[in-house]
Amino acid sequence: MECRLEHTLFSLALDLAKPWQVVDLKFSKEEGWLDLWLDFVKGAKFPCPSCGETQEGEVHDTLERTWRHLNFFQYETYLHARVPRIRCGKCGIKQVDVPWARPGSGFTLLFELLILSLSRKMSVAAVAELTDEPANRLWRILKHYV
Repeated sequence: MECRLEHTLFSLALDLAKPWQVVDLKFSKEEGWLDLWLDFVKGAKFPCPSCGETQEGEVHDTLERTWRHLNFFQYETYLHARVPRIRCGKCGIKQVDVPWARPGSGFTLLFELLILSLSRKMSVAAVAELTDEPANRLWRILKHYV
């Protein structure tokens, strides 16, 4: 995939570190969305999320995941990535942790921080309306941290 200036710009804005990078994007003014596709460099090795071992952390396969991120201006932004599962010699096959989201969350850490901050001053219903997210999804974030 070709490396374009906007891919580099969004990689920097997301504070992505190797082996992660932005590899594609789609912006739709009409739909009000910005989609960013992240991927890892071919041949990358990842630490086991259970034991931290890196020597055996070769990619076994990947699973497609999507996370809601902070809006880019008024446009809802979503991150999409192939998340590797690695084969660890001690723990077996494990999905790696991504640096932008906690395991099992459909939101980036920055989006979750926004929800936590807004919820200190506003009702969850108001935050849901502001972010265009269902209140029950926001309650799951709050219950995780509180």
